Amino acid sequence: MGSVAWEPNKPVKIEEIEVAPPQADEVRIKIVATAVCHSDLYYLLESMNKDGFPTVLGHEAAGIVESVGEGVTEFQPGDKVIPVFLPQCGECRFCKSPKTNQCETAWTLIRRDLMVSVQSRLSCNGKRLHQFAGTSTFSEYTVVHQTALAKIDPTAPLDKVCLIGCGISTGYGAAVNTAKVEPGSTCAVFGLGAVGLAAVMGCKNAGAERIIAVDINADKFEKAKVFGATDFVNPKDHNKPINQVLADMTNGGVDYSIECTGKVEVMRSALESCVGSWGVSVIVGWTDLYDVAFRSSQLVTGRTWKGSLFGGFKGKHGVPGMVKAYQDKKLKLDEFITHKMTLDQVNDAIDLMKQCKCIRTVLTVCQE
Repeated sequence: MGSVAWEPNKPVKIEEIEVAPPQADEVRIKIVATAVCHSDLYYLLESMNKDGFPTVLGHEAAGIVESVGEGVTEFQPGDKVIPVFLPQCGECRFCKSPKTNQCETAWTLIRRDLMVSVQSRLSCNGKRLHQFAGTSTFSEYTVVHQTALAKIDPTAPLDKVCLIGCGISTGYGAAVNTAKVEPGSTCAVFGLGAVGLAAVMGCKNAGAERIIAVDINADKFEKAKVFGATDFVNPKDHNKPINQVLADMTNGGVDYSIECTGKVEVMRSALESCVGSWGVSVIVGWTDLYDVAFRSSQLVTGRTWKGSLFGGFKGKHGVPGMVKAYQDKKLKLDEFITHKMTLDQVNDAIDLMKQCKCIRTVLTVCQE
């Protein structure tokens, strides 16, 4: 059983999905828990490229290895695992470099224009289904390439650590890995969904002295306080640009700003909110629908503008470390989960996120 998005901007349907055995270098996983991420909504409701349908969405999940294909030695049936949408082959020049979490071979497995796998082992009623982000976790079973899978501690609770597969790692890593927030610094986080809240948590754990949470929904500020935010700004409460508001609050701008909305106008505001001489602004939010505009004078004085994908974590290595941090109580996860449902309620979960009424909804898929 799984949920199939037959066409864009339509409810997904629960269907019987056929999941073929894993081929060479592939692993078939029983999905225990999966969460709904805004990237799923973006693909379904905003991007709406018809060539990417029908598909099975879902990419933030945890499960158990059911079987392995030829040549797979790293994984065995029964292993607890988290699929990663950003594979890590471990052999290419990118994987061997500490400067990036990209992988040269990863993009040979994924069609970048559609964000679906080149190969898919999923079908329904004889029709091949695209595999979203190389994972497709809104299904009881899925098949992934062994480079897109991280083995985790067998005692880890899958209904919690599934969040590490995307949103929490993305936001947290943007602060600690990409921005490299320093102790005593001042930070601003734009957008307080799960990714933004994780960025707030990353800023706090990195030792930031002041963390300004920015969102047009003031109802999110209490939750941001839980993760370490010290100040709260709703742009709707001010009659001047948000960068000017933050400049007035911080004597010229913040040391680090992290944009977690995917809106190009916010990306520019986040850049402009940094102090001109050394501020670092990180783009985390995803969009390929619009261009972002800026003036060169906003950079030449010393600002740095960076992008961050999956928080700069190398998937196979970074994910187990994040799981351990949670188990060692150095990382919050439970606090992100506002709703728990089952896979057949996936449309309700999508509606909750669409209406901004949740942070993360975790769907139970299979029993361990």
